[in-house]
Parts: sequence; structure tokens; C-alpha cells
Amino acid sequence: MSSSENLSPELSLAQNGKSFHWASRFLGVRIGKDAAQLYSFCRILDDMADGDIADGPDRLVNIRVGLLDQMYDKDPILANLGAFINQNNISAEVLVALIDGLLQDQNEVALADEAALLRYAYRVAGTVGLMMCNILGCNDRLALAHAIDLGIAMQLTNIARDVHEDALMGRRYLPGNWVNNMSPVQILAAGASVESPERAMVSEAVSQLLQLAETYYESGTAGLVYLPARAHLAISVAGQVYRQIGLQVSAKGCRWYAGREVTSQTVKFACSVKAVRRLSDRWYAAPQHAAMLHAPLIGLPYVG
Repeated sequence: MSSSENLSPELSLAQNGKSFHWASRFLGVRIGKDAAQLYSFCRILDDMADGDIADGPDRLVNIRVGLLDQMYDKDPILANLGAFINQNNISAEVLVALIDGLLQDQNEVALADEAALLRYAYRVAGTVGLMMCNILGCNDRLALAHAIDLGIAMQLTNIARDVHEDALMGRRYLPGNWVNNMSPVQILAAGASVESPERAMVSEAVSQLLQLAETYYESGTAGLVYLPARAHLAISVAGQVYRQIGLQVSAKGCRWYAGREVTSQTVKFACSVKAVRRLSDRWYAAPQHAAMLHAPLIGLPYVG
């Protein structure tokens, strides 16, 4: 078995999810433990999809079937995973949507347009926002809509940060109609050429992607008022830290070819201070969700 299956949830979060690990400090022991467990399961599923676990993609298909049919003997992980989702009232349909997004990465990844990008981001990250609502004991339908948006925003930041890394794996998440349908190989060639107009085109697409992320961050963070105060603070910290990655990418001219952007401990602390200040939002009326943000997502679980 791979190391991700052997790691404790807390160690998995500390090693592989530094931004979330920082934010989890604000959740308290019990909820923090459940959040770490959710992250650990998602990490294992992601490692299966990437082939970092033996027979990972085949196991992922078996897990999908097992969840839908409540056949928890289809894979070794399913006994614990099934117990976890039942304990936390997590929808198997939402978890299956996450798996569908991970399985999508097994095929050629070349997303056609913004709608395809947003549907993918919902599957691999909006679903995690929904499951976190369960962990935090929040089931308000309006809260769920905003949770989806925060997950999408974080995934768009991931994509903006990892354009070069994804291209090395043969994947292009930037919408094809933003980059003249460039292939991953063409993106890599553009990154290596200082004078390439294609390099500038990809940089512009990254900038456009980060602007789109800001729209979803605005909606996602506005919905945090539906959470208990402590959970509001913790998720706000995670959102601020992730958003900061995008702000740094943008401030440096969207140089997607120049290495992966990271946040320092000092920056994480500054983001935490911003999150504390945002707690004053709780004094204002709960926001209405902008339906247009989910127009491309209609038909997916908890959307519409």
C-alpha cells in the first residue's frame, strides 16, 4: 500500500495540505480530527487517481460502485470510508461526484471552455466544500451553495498555480477557447521560449482564471456567516491563505513557467489576521447566492 494509506489523518494533512493544516488549528480538537480524516480520504482517492497507489484507477472504480451500492467490501478502504460518511451524514452521491472528477483525469485532459472548467472544479473541490459543511454540522441549503463556490475558487487557484506542472502530466485545465486549444506539449514549449506569443497568451489565461476565482471567493467567503463562529474563522483562514497564492501569482505577472508559488508562515499568519477581521461580517444580514454562478453546474448534486 502507498504511504498515503498508511499515514495517520493528522500526518497526511500536515505533510500534504499545509494551508488546510494551518487553518485546522482553529477548528478545535473534535472537528479538527474529522476534517483531517476527510482530507486523508480525499488524498488517498487522489493518489489512486494519479497512479501513486498500486491499481489505483481500478480501485477507484470499485470504490465508486461500492459507495453507490453500499457494498463496503469492494475495496479495503470502503469499510472505514463508509462508516465515516454515515457518521457525518455525507452524501454518497457527492463523494461519487468527487470520484468522477478524479476519474476524469485518467483521460486526456483538455477542457473546452469555462463551463467545462467550472464543472470539473465542482467535482474535485466544490464537493469537498459540501462535505466540510457536514463535518461542521451546517446543512443550510444557502450555506451549501456558498461552500461549493469556495471550493471552486480554491481549485481555480490550484490550476492557476500548477499550469506548468499539469502540462508535464499531459493535462490542460485552462479552457481551450482561452488559449487557442494549445496542447500540454505546446504549453511546455511556450514556457521554454522567452519571446513566444503563446507564453503571453497562457499568462493572460492565468490572469483571467484568477479573476474568475475572485468572483467565487467573494461568494464563498460571504457564505461563511452561516457557519458557527469558530468554523467561520477556520474556513476563512483556509480561504485567505489559498486566495493569497493567486494574489502572489498575479502580482508576479502570472509567470506560470517560473516555478510553483507558495506562502510562508509569515504570510499565513497575516492571512489569519485578515480572517479574524472578516468575522465582523457576522453582524450583517446573510447574503443571497448569485444563481448565475451555478448556471454551468445545473444537474450536479446540490446544485440548482
